[in-house]
Amino acid sequence: MKRKASVAGLTLAAALIALPAHTKVIDQSEIGFTVAHSAQVAATPEEVWNMLRTPEKWWSKAHSWSGDSANFWLDSQAGGCFCEKLPGDGGAVGSVQHARIIFAKPNEMMRLSGALGPLQGEAVTGTLTIQIKKTDAGAAIRFDYVLGGYMRFKIAELAPAVDEVIAEQLRGLAAALGGNLPAARGEKAREGSPAGATDERPEPEKSEPGLDDAMADLLSDAAATGADRAERPR
Repeated sequence: MKRKASVAGLTLAAALIALPAHTKVIDQSEIGFTVAHSAQVAATPEEVWNMLRTPEKWWSKAHSWSGDSANFWLDSQAGGCFCEKLPGDGGAVGSVQHARIIFAKPNEMMRLSGALGPLQGEAVTGTLTIQIKKTDAGAAIRFDYVLGGYMRFKIAELAPAVDEVIAEQLRGLAAALGGNLPAARGEKAREGSPAGATDERPEPEKSEPGLDDAMADLLSDAAATGADRAERPR
């Protein structure tokens, strides 16, 4: 059981050692950071919401404490738990809370509060906002994870590792819904970017005319949020 319980911590540690070539850290300071990723899928917002409510189907087992995605569950109401069972010896079953639901608007947005993985042992707050918007082709999905507080990690090393963890979960969600759609016209795919989230951050002063209106809204919202943080005194 000790070996399985370390899965989440080991995967983040591995990510710190083998950082991805490209990252989507959109805001960073000495006390925290923001990462953001987006995807488009050929599914309705209702289908996205229903899949979102069943993390055992898409959240990576590599980022679990038990090593088995089947142990995840999510109660998608405010105050509800994104939790995981921890089967033990002799039939004993423990549990761990990954995050708590603080906002739930079906088919539109879910917001969770939780320091994921080994960050749970630090004095930090993490907020994952998941937005869903209808598009002509199906739905646009955006994950924004904001983390801040006191921690015994170096922000410069931690941020890109957490970024890859969040990207992996969105890729898993998109795959469970049939796969991420190709980048829309006008959206340049990152060189070397893995299949899954289309996560180019638009510059605030530039438009993205080829994107669906819904995806453009999601991207511009995140860009505005990052710009607002950048203007705040440190």
